[in-house]
Amino acid sequence: MDRAPKQGKILVLGAGNFGTCLAGHLASEGWSVDIWARSESIVDSINNQHKNPKYLSTITLAPSLKAINHIEAAQINNYKAIVVAVPMQAVRETLAPFAQHLNTTPVLISAVKGIEISSGHFSAEVFADIFGKEIADKSVVLSGPSFAIEVAQKLPTAVVAASKDPKRAEETQAIFHSSFFRVYTSHDPIGLEVAGALKNVIAIAAGACAGLGLQMNSMAAVMTRGLSEMTHMAVKLGANPLTLQGLGGVGDLFLTCSSPKSRNYSLGFKLGQGMTIHEALSSLGSVAEGFTTAKAAHALAQKLNVEMPIADQVFKVLYDHKPVRTAFMDLITRDAKAEFSL
Repeated sequence: MDRAPKQGKILVLGAGNFGTCLAGHLASEGWSVDIWARSESIVDSINNQHKNPKYLSTITLAPSLKAINHIEAAQINNYKAIVVAVPMQAVRETLAPFAQHLNTTPVLISAVKGIEISSGHFSAEVFADIFGKEIADKSVVLSGPSFAIEVAQKLPTAVVAASKDPKRAEETQAIFHSSFFRVYTSHDPIGLEVAGALKNVIAIAAGACAGLGLQMNSMAAVMTRGLSEMTHMAVKLGANPLTLQGLGGVGDLFLTCSSPKSRNYSLGFKLGQGMTIHEALSSLGSVAEGFTTAKAAHALAQKLNVEMPIADQVFKVLYDHKPVRTAFMDLITRDAKAEFSL
């Protein structure tokens, strides 16, 4: 049953799996929500049938949810919050029309997990490029172990809202928190962004591991050493290493590396079973952010001089057509070393 209306209007940019589930959640909690989509057929279906025909198509959305495919840039500051939920490589293009209009009134929330290939930037850095440092520093990262379908089904979920501005993190918490969607706050958006992006790359390796028929010892090694790689890059970028031990780090990593509900895990699994990258991508039906993130992470790791052997092998499998089994053999036969080093 829909809740009593709340004060303020929220805009969700992007009607993919996660954008749809977040918009549906907010609408069912009583917020007035506009969800923006490029596709007119998706807009018409949400408005008339209360279903997204392409993403989460089995879920009936709140009748109050309004879908739109045009936004007046001059009206952008009328929203209480703006949730960015488009693929990472589309963030800059989607937000560019608002560059001269957006001020610090709305809470700018990133639900994006990835690294922009052209710049090597995470979403907050892209926000800074477009809107300036003040708006970027007040932006919030919303991330954590949250399959869209489970959020849409109102199954218990816990995530993190992180911002350099504590008040904005608390505002986001207040907007999203519900009886089944628990939101914690954090002051480390950098760590949360790094974790959210890189866990998708490690999930491809975990899926490939399963696709090869390897067992739980191997899977545990991939996830644990993958977490180490994520932590190394996060710390290099100024993050608190404890963030990687939380919901947005180990929590999201475990979720994404252990279930076929994860598109990144599924991509790796298909590659491990012998599909070509083209075949695997074509069979997914939706975006696997880890594919593009692997390329951006590879370049960023080289720039920062951060050793990331698992991510490096994922990159070589995806972009250099290296056989998956050869990549795993190269990982397992690396020189012995100490486990911990930051």
